Amino acid sequence: MPEPKNFKLNFIRQEQHLMLPTITSIVLTQNLYDVLFQYLITEEKEEKLKKIIGMLENHIKRKDRAPFSMPISSLEFLDEGLEELRMLNWMEIPVAVFQISLDDSIEEDAYEDEFEKVLNWMEDLMIFSRPEHSDLIWVYPFQLVR
Repeated sequence: MPEPKNFKLNFIRQEQHLMLPTITSIVLTQNLYDVLFQYLITEEKEEKLKKIIGMLENHIKRKDRAPFSMPISSLEFLDEGLEELRMLNWMEIPVAVFQISLDDSIEEDAYEDEFEKVLNWMEDLMIFSRPEHSDLIWVYPFQLVR
């Protein structure tokens, strides 16, 4: 595998996430939707839940090494459903948020390819996920996810 071009990892913050238990079945996704739907009283909240369920389905299909997690702050719209997740064995974990900055000399049309090279190279070094194709990564505590 080719070594990536120069890049920097900038620590942004640490945040609390809820992490999906190690059950990895698509049935879990439907059950999760059924359980949490009862806490949603607006269309806006239902759309947010559908987006999260879609992200979970994609995660399961990709068979990522990293766990599926979401910042607790982005799940607060679930209200009592947040406690329901905890009762379903979702674990609260600290996650470090880093920003990846590529060398300024990389041309715009090659940026995404170079970014992917960096991510592929880093997969051997740490357990992380990339939220929604941003320049951020969520780095997981090794002892909690292996």
